[in-house]
Amino acid sequence: MKLLAATLSSLLALAADGFSPIGMTKARPIATSTALKNTMDAYDAQMKAMAAAASQQQVTSSSDAAPISEQTDNFKSSQRWRKKTKQLATLGPASSSFEMIEKLFLAGADVFRLNFSHGEHPQKQELLDIIRQVEAKYNHPIAILGDLQGPKLRVGTFANPQGEMLLPGQTFRLDLDETPGTNQRVRLPHPEIIEASEVGHVLLIDDGKMKLEVIGKGPGYLDCTVVIPGMIKDKKGVNTPDSILEISCLTPKDREDLDYMLSIGVDWIALSFVQRPADIVEIKRLILEYNPSNAFPPHIMAKIEKPSCFDGDNLEKIVELCDGIMVARGDLGVECAPEDVPILQKTIIDECRTQGKPVVVATQMLESMIESPTPTRAEASDAATAIYDGADAIMLSAESAAGMVSLERYCMQHYFVRLILSNFW
Repeated sequence: MKLLAATLSSLLALAADGFSPIGMTKARPIATSTALKNTMDAYDAQMKAMAAAASQQQVTSSSDAAPISEQTDNFKSSQRWRKKTKQLATLGPASSSFEMIEKLFLAGADVFRLNFSHGEHPQKQELLDIIRQVEAKYNHPIAILGDLQGPKLRVGTFANPQGEMLLPGQTFRLDLDETPGTNQRVRLPHPEIIEASEVGHVLLIDDGKMKLEVIGKGPGYLDCTVVIPGMIKDKKGVNTPDSILEISCLTPKDREDLDYMLSIGVDWIALSFVQRPADIVEIKRLILEYNPSNAFPPHIMAKIEKPSCFDGDNLEKIVELCDGIMVARGDLGVECAPEDVPILQKTIIDECRTQGKPVVVATQMLESMIESPTPTRAEASDAATAIYDGADAIMLSAESAAGMVSLERYCMQHYFVRLILSNFW
C-alpha cells in the first residue's frame, strides 16, 4: 500500500499530460514507479511522445492557436479514453467547484452523480452547468446521473431527546399513536409496514444497528422482541427485509425531483429501493407523461437494494425493463446478510451481462479514503473483484463527495482500473 500511496503524485502528473489538449500540454519528464513498470511502460512512452509532439507544435504553430475543440484528436488516444471499465463520481461539498470537477474528469470520471437526497434544486442546476462547461471545454461527452432518494421509512420521536436504550429480549411496540415514544413503544408512521409484517418477520432499525423480531400484531400495532439491542433515537430508519410493502418507490418528493431532472436534462435517472418490475413501469410512464414527444428520454437505472428483487424472476424482469443496474450495496448489505452480498453482487452482474445491460457496482468502494490517503487492502481487492466479475462501471459515493482527499482517492480508483484491465488485454 505504501507503493500505491507513493504513486499518487505521479498519477496526477500523468493525468495532466494525458488529458490536456495538445495545444495545452507542456513537455516535462515523467517519473515511473517500479510498482508500475511492467504495466505502465507503454503508457509512459505514449505520454512522452505526446509531450514531445506538443513541444514541436508550439515551436512551429502560428500565434493564432486553434480552439480546444479542434485540438482533441491526438490526446483522446491516451489510456484515459480507452479504459473499458468506466467510473462514476458523486458530487458534493468537496467536489462542487469547476476546478475540482474538471480534475475529477481528467482523473477518469465518465459519469457524475447528482444525489437528490441532499441539497436544493438550484445547487443541482449549478453543478450540471459546470459539468456541461467541462464537457464543452474538452469536446467530450460526460453523462449526468440524477439519483432519486426513494422512500425513507423512519420511526417517530421520543419523549427523551437522547432516545431510549433497548435491552436484549425486551418487548417493544411499534404503533400509530402520535404520543412521543418511551422505552416500551414508539410511533411507526407507516401503516403499510404494519400491514405487510407477519409474526417472525425481522425489522432493522438505524441501518441494522438494532434488530427486532415481530412476535404479535393487531390493528395498528406490532409487538416485537429485541434481538440486537441498542440506543434508538428520533427519526431513525426502518428496514423491512422480510416484507414487500405495497407502496410506490416514488415519494411526492421524488416526483418533484423527477420533474426537475427532466426539466434540466439529466442523462440517467437512478430509481432507489426498487422492489418489483412494476416500479420501473411506473417511472417510465411518468417520464412519458412529462414529455410524450421527447425522442430522447433519460435512461433508467434501477438500484438493487431490496431482497424482494431476487424473488422468483423479479431480477430478470427488472434488468429487462430498465437501461442499467446499480448494485447499491449500502442498503442491500443492511437488508441482506453481509455474507450474501458478494453472491448477490455476482448474480446481478451475471444477469446484466446475459441481457447486455450495463451494471455499476457502488457503495464503500474506497470508504476508508474519506479520511485516509490510502485504501485498505480489502478495498483494493473489492475494486478488483468488481472489475474481474465484469462490472461496466464502479462508483465512488461519499469518497468523492466529502472528506479531505477527494481527488487523490479518485486517482487511486483510476489506477486500480488501469492496472487490473492491463491483466486482461
